Amino acid sequence: MAKVMKDPRPPQSMLNDPGDARYAWARFRRLLGWAGVTAVTISGFAIWLIRHEQGEIGWITILAIFGGIGGTVMMGGLLMGLVFLSSGTGHDEDVENLDP
Repeated sequence: MAKVMKDPRPPQSMLNDPGDARYAWARFRRLLGWAGVTAVTISGFAIWLIRHEQGEIGWITILAIFGGIGGTVMMGGLLMGLVFLSSGTGHDEDVENLDP
């Protein structure tokens, strides 16, 4: 059985092309922007709900709510954006095509 030789050059990613890289990073930043809007909205709603149920709350509590809820939503958006960036630019396929 003949052994098939693979191309010795490393695979090229879409991020090597400046136009594709600009598009991919703009999409990533847009996703992070929407995650930021969502984080502020959900945190604001949670603060409103807690103030409605409990009455006046301190600034430490408000900061903790923004940090906890907002930070969690932003971390989720960041990780999701990185997954989409990796998949959309061909990095996932590059890893699958590597020799063992």
